[in-house]
Amino acid sequence: MRAERHLVTAGHSYVVAGNRRLAHEMALAGRGRWRVTVIAPSSFAGDLRPIALEPIDGEASDVHPVRMRLQRSPHLTHYASLAAALPPDADLVHAWEEPYVLAGAQLARTAAARARVVFATFQNLDKRYPWPLSAFERASMDRADGWIAFGRTTADTLADRRGYEGKPHQIIPPGVDMARFQPDAAAGRDVRRTLGWPEDALVVGFLGRFVAEKGIEDLCAALAQSRADWHALFVGGGPLSIEIDRLATAHAGRVKIADGVAHDEVPRWLSAMTILCAPSRTTTRWREQFGRMLIESMACGIPVIASDSGEMPSVVGGAGRILPEASPDVWAREIDAILGDAAARRALAAAGRERAAAEFAWPVVARRHLAFFDALMDGGGRG
Repeated sequence: MRAERHLVTAGHSYVVAGNRRLAHEMALAGRGRWRVTVIAPSSFAGDLRPIALEPIDGEASDVHPVRMRLQRSPHLTHYASLAAALPPDADLVHAWEEPYVLAGAQLARTAAARARVVFATFQNLDKRYPWPLSAFERASMDRADGWIAFGRTTADTLADRRGYEGKPHQIIPPGVDMARFQPDAAAGRDVRRTLGWPEDALVVGFLGRFVAEKGIEDLCAALAQSRADWHALFVGGGPLSIEIDRLATAHAGRVKIADGVAHDEVPRWLSAMTILCAPSRTTTRWREQFGRMLIESMACGIPVIASDSGEMPSVVGGAGRILPEASPDVWAREIDAILGDAAARRALAAAGRERAAAEFAWPVVARRHLAFFDALMDGGGRG
């Protein structure tokens, strides 16, 4: 029987317990084969609020909290005293940091020479970075032994790029907690009552940033054209709340914004929706990289309608509806069709829940990571 290997996984997003579920599930799945250590921020300046390192009950991995410097700069934030926090006996260092950021290059530089180094990336545009980001990426990928693409569009974009080309890689998505995100009709009715809506209201939902690339204007235009008796719930925040306010003025009492919703509260807000719409719009500098709200919605049994931007068609598969970007008239017709067909909604809800469990549940995602790490350690791992 081979000796237990030591996996060290590091990422600034690990301050959130939900993101650290990957490490927890890898520790559970890898018992006897892998010992898992997490390097996570002791605190981090989140988008909505400062976040102290969140606990996980019965956490199976060992957590090493560290301070992060320059937290307001996503490209320049980095670990304080990383050399002291990174165990010298690590067999594999998994960097849940983009290769083009300083924290990623720092992990590559600090990892022991004997350790395999694997990067994870969402980048699905063929960007050419300015210095020093270009230097960070070069240093990271020159050291890397393999990489994980968080989607098919990412793998397609990076497979021929210098530093990535010819190295083992796998397409492995982020995960979702199927126990936290599950159908909850009672919570949905409670939220609708709180909003002053009928318990059986047909609710078109949105979850995310209120910015142009997320298709806020397109969704507002589609709802304005819709003939259905809809209510609209926008969970999130951002500068285009003004567009939602205009829709609310034109449709008094039927449009609500829920801002400042903590991630722990997201499942109950999703449960208040009849459908979730993700009308993201590709730009020259951005396309949808994954769409975590899609897998969370599917896990909750909420049918999804998504645009064909970036990775979203691959995420949804056949478990939802994929529509063209920037086409409010098409979206209006589809919203009307789904809101008017309860049987179709039930079928989509079941298909989404099944797909989430099979492809995106954290234990599934963790086992795929470990299989790739095993292959790398044993001399394989080609994606």
